[in-house]
Amino acid sequence: MNEEDIEKRVFLLAIYKKAPDESLMDVTRTLANTGMFDLKQGKKILKALREEQYIVNEQLTVKGIAVAAEAETEFKL
Repeated sequence: MNEEDIEKRVFLLAIYKKAPDESLMDVTRTLANTGMFDLKQGKKILKALREEQYIVNEQLTVKGIAVAAEAETEFKL
């Protein structure tokens, strides 16, 4: 698994776990502040997740939820 895939999975998990009042940009900034990536890279990943249909109308799709739930299980191990 390459680094970009891990970043996408962590990003999807963060969106899955976000508070109802948090926006996707809030999640992007939070991950950038942790050092996961810089803000510019975070915006690129967010755009890619939208293009790949993991996010539609600012919400996770079934596909996005499935990957996020899988990541949650994997990262707990």
